Amino acid sequence: MGGSDLGAGGFHPPLAAVRSVVAAALAEDLLPMGDITASLVPAGVEVRAAFIARQSGVLAGTLSVEETFAQLAGSPLGPSAPGAGADAPSVRLEWSCRDGARLEPGCVIGTVSGPLSLILTAERTALNLLSHLSGVASATRRLVDAVEAAAPGCRVRDTRKTTPGLRALEKAAVRAGGGFNHRANLSEAILVKDNHLGGLSITEAVASARAQWPGRHVEVECDRFDQLDEALAAGADMVMLDNMDPGQAAQAVERVRSRSHSTPVEVSGRITVETVAAYARAGVDFISVGAITHSAPVLDIGLDLAG
Repeated sequence: MGGSDLGAGGFHPPLAAVRSVVAAALAEDLLPMGDITASLVPAGVEVRAAFIARQSGVLAGTLSVEETFAQLAGSPLGPSAPGAGADAPSVRLEWSCRDGARLEPGCVIGTVSGPLSLILTAERTALNLLSHLSGVASATRRLVDAVEAAAPGCRVRDTRKTTPGLRALEKAAVRAGGGFNHRANLSEAILVKDNHLGGLSITEAVASARAQWPGRHVEVECDRFDQLDEALAAGADMVMLDNMDPGQAAQAVERVRSRSHSTPVEVSGRITVETVAAYARAGVDFISVGAITHSAPVLDIGLDLAG
């Protein structure tokens, strides 16, 4: 069985972010003395192992796997690695599927060949990242499939509810699952939420944003229709409907369209795969779902030695 390759373009996170995450993950496993169990394996034993999908889902995180083996091959804490350079052990990865591919149980995702001791040491770090990120991509894809069937023009987006330190990797996994990214950090765009309104009004917030940060995208979260009216009057670039049901969202969209045909409408709050299609049919442009990163179950992927 194989996965349908949708291509990896745009699905990989920045390499610097991957290197940092992998280095921290390997340090958890290797410090202070390295893999003392893998050191029992005789030097020179070479094997080939396959990454196998145990569940249906979507692949993400192959760059993290590549970086895990690359760092370990050049590490003095590797079980058989004398250090970086010409004498470092050779590891070869070959992918049958790329990030964004749909997987079925039994699908061979790729293979790794090299020293058994090194592969054993890398296994858990590689699988932790691959399974988690593929879980994010799979959770995203389930929502995207439901939305595309209901309203093809609507897009699923993530939030900043990500695992600390893994945001760039998780947001790349969202893209692999067919979703789109909301702002990556607090400097990228302005999102006026309910707690901000404890110190100023929506009108004041939008005006201040224009004065202090000209050119920045300004979005306003609204959980009532009067807030929606004020955000539109203030000239917000986008409005976010917070914790409205699909019927309320449809009313809000009509309210926005009666005033502006160009202001995008986003909806967020307690949206599930069972309800997402109803929100898409309400006419919103974007549906943001924190659960695709903060609550995505891992995709079961194993690493099996070739017989």
